[in-house]
Amino acid sequence: MSIVAGNLTTGNLTSLFSYVMSVLMSLMMLSMIFVMITMSAASAERIAEVLNEVPDLTSPENPETALADGSIDFNHVSFSYQHGSGEETLHDIDLHIRSGETIGIIGGTGCGKSSLVSLVSRLYDVSAGSVCVGGKDVRSYDLEALRNQVAVVLQKNVLFSGTILDNLRWGKEDATQEECEEACRQACADEFINRFPEGYNTWIEQGGTNVSGGQKQRLCIARALLKKPKILILDDSTSAVDTATDTKIRGFFSRKIPGTTKLIIAQRISSVQDADRILVLENGAVNGFDTHERLLENNRIYREIYEAQTKGGGDFDQPAPAEEGKEGESA
Repeated sequence: MSIVAGNLTTGNLTSLFSYVMSVLMSLMMLSMIFVMITMSAASAERIAEVLNEVPDLTSPENPETALADGSIDFNHVSFSYQHGSGEETLHDIDLHIRSGETIGIIGGTGCGKSSLVSLVSRLYDVSAGSVCVGGKDVRSYDLEALRNQVAVVLQKNVLFSGTILDNLRWGKEDATQEECEEACRQACADEFINRFPEGYNTWIEQGGTNVSGGQKQRLCIARALLKKPKILILDDSTSAVDTATDTKIRGFFSRKIPGTTKLIIAQRISSVQDADRILVLENGAVNGFDTHERLLENNRIYREIYEAQTKGGGDFDQPAPAEEGKEGESA
């Protein structure tokens, strides 16, 4: 009506609407700020909880800082991820491993293989019994000193963006070019590194996306060897490596690092059959601990796994083909 009467122009009305919309948008932004402040306060509380969290595992007041050797003793060890829950992942493990021995660890999925080796570097504390390294309880060591002498190579490893040398030196910051090359020879990684145009200066993408799974595993083994640890744990870390290369790596271990205790978790019996002794785990307990030949004679589980793998397939959780054949014949 004001426009018709000539009291208000169209431009003034448009300006009024613009100002009203600007005020409304400002009010909406102000309300969003209050919402964001509330969300930020909740997030800050969670971050503060993490930063202020006190670790369950701590070094003792007067810790041991030197490992005498790589001997490992599991003295009637029981372990549960939730203490007091009554569900034990490992129970009554009593093992004694001499320094420099090569121990193969084999068993079905969920039998406690990774949990067992995690106790060596004290990633967890036992529920009962004790784990001793170098003749002393792992709880008596300084955590950093202990873990610097225990190198762990997992099945799924992490490589960082940078050159191959940069990634290797995560194992030893001041490693020389010669030390890195020697570690790669022991891990059979030099075979593919020398094929790269830039050799050890080849750039690795974040996560190692520009190298294969087997190449990634060999680089991580070389990185662990650079630490010159007293104990080397390979947790199914050659699963993506062919059998011939796996055999060569184990041959280098026996010749180049005879004083290092080696714990090799594997799914393939061919990866552990040359070990000094082989540990067979079943449902968190020791089912057998002996040489390859004696286990074939005396351990049913090991014999079934061996027959399943040497006669054309099968897995830990499947019956051996030989057993299936016998059942078919008896039927």
